[in-house]
Amino acid sequence: MTDSELDEILTLQWPQVIRRVMADGSDDWLKGFVQSIARQGKRSAWHPSAKQAQIMRRLVSELGTTPDDDFQVIEG
Repeated sequence: MTDSELDEILTLQWPQVIRRVMADGSDDWLKGFVQSIARQGKRSAWHPSAKQAQIMRRLVSELGTTPDDDFQVIEG
């Protein structure tokens, strides 16, 4: 995982992943994983292992394919 890809995931997409996983609440391991990645991602020298990166990409891609019922329409 490149530095820019990691930055994009942690900054733009990971907060949504965390909210979705915590709202579901059924998988304790997954909740711990997303929280751990969020904590570790704050360290500038940290890079995910190959397995962590694979799980992160899967979670981000699943987030993009599931409907988001929490959106709000902003009227101008």
